[in-house]
Amino acid sequence: MLKEYRSLAEVAGPLMLVRNVEGVTYNELGEIELANGEIRRCKVLEVDGDTALVQLFENAVGINLSSSKVRFLGRSLELPVSMDMLGRVFDGLGNPIDDGPAIIPDKRLDINGLPMNPTARDYPNEFIQTGISAIDGLNTLVRGQKLPIFSASGLPHADLAAQIARQAKVLGTETKFAVVFAAIGITFEEADFFISDFKRTGAIERAVLFMNLANDPAVERIATPRMALTAAEYLAFEKDMHVLVILTDITNYAEALREVSAARKEVPGRRGYPGYLYTDLATLYERAGRIIGKEGSITLIPILSMPEDDKTHPIPDLTGYITEGQIILSRELHKKGLTPPIDVLPSLSRLKDKGIGRGKTREDHADTMNQLFAAYARGKECKELAAILGEAALTEIDKLYARFSDEFEKQYVSQGYNTDRSIEDTLNLGWELLSILPVVELKRIRTEFIDKYYPGKKNEAE
Repeated sequence: MLKEYRSLAEVAGPLMLVRNVEGVTYNELGEIELANGEIRRCKVLEVDGDTALVQLFENAVGINLSSSKVRFLGRSLELPVSMDMLGRVFDGLGNPIDDGPAIIPDKRLDINGLPMNPTARDYPNEFIQTGISAIDGLNTLVRGQKLPIFSASGLPHADLAAQIARQAKVLGTETKFAVVFAAIGITFEEADFFISDFKRTGAIERAVLFMNLANDPAVERIATPRMALTAAEYLAFEKDMHVLVILTDITNYAEALREVSAARKEVPGRRGYPGYLYTDLATLYERAGRIIGKEGSITLIPILSMPEDDKTHPIPDLTGYITEGQIILSRELHKKGLTPPIDVLPSLSRLKDKGIGRGKTREDHADTMNQLFAAYARGKECKELAAILGEAALTEIDKLYARFSDEFEKQYVSQGYNTDRSIEDTLNLGWELLSILPVVELKRIRTEFIDKYYPGKKNEAE
């Protein structure tokens, strides 16, 4: 029998004090029963002697301190898991919202997970094909990697997230692939877009969706990514699946943390975010990876919109420290009509070298990637020079580089949200674009690859 307390002392926003408690622990769940029998849930944020500070999952409206009682459940927030989760849509707290039946769980898992032993981690080294050339060809995603997408308000990160979720696959393996998709603090229209896109394309069959709306409580927003990662850990490490986790938008998650921190009257850190924002984000991101001896893996793509397009803002800044690179969406390219507007030069995948090459993608991948980067960077410089001094100031070779830059953006980067390119298609397109330049300019590619793949040379060989 659970002990009930009638010692509710004070309510401040989403927080409430309960006095004279015994044996209550941090993160423990509680239930508040109102005088009319209504039940509201809460969790323990802090215990100081015999006083517990709890956070309400719903609002505090209508709670009469003298006639309400609270009982603590002796467990933290848990997610019921089973293989039946695939193809289902849940709210931010793991309750089905797709009119389907309740999940009959194999087990219930604590949403905070268990820390992964660093010595048990396996190194990410297998290519994941997203079907998007700007990622696959130049900033390759590797199985077990954490690769965030840095976006900004008004940019189409929702379309890109849906495209990656729909198209991603691990090549050359028989292991089952699943996508866990968590939307944090989004509007009803965005939620409807994601759900209908998954259903329309059939991607929902291999996906688990968690939807937390903007009008849901802040505490639910904090739980949603943990729910998603708990589902991913179950599928990856207990059911041996390759799992891709997409979290959008991490900025809304950090705002919820700031809201709760302010309600607790904690000393704020940079821009009002709590001083433990780095640690908190790390508890999410570091749940991705591979474990030695286990087939499954978790690859993580957190998406965040940078406030004021500022890369130095605490959320993208701290995310960059914890993760292995970033894909950056550009407002300038978006205005030009490029879809997706991925700015490949400042984007980076720190593990790309581990997932490409013979037996993984193709032998010429590393060389062509370096050459494309170099040629595009020079082409942009030539275009800037032409804008200042006029086209007459450019040499003939400069004009070729400027042309390459335009064609690269039009054909390679801009592919639309429904084109799924294989890695072969992406590499062949790279060679096609490099054929705009004379062979002597391809200084970063080995001669044997030029002889084998450069369009003019290829025809000679045949």
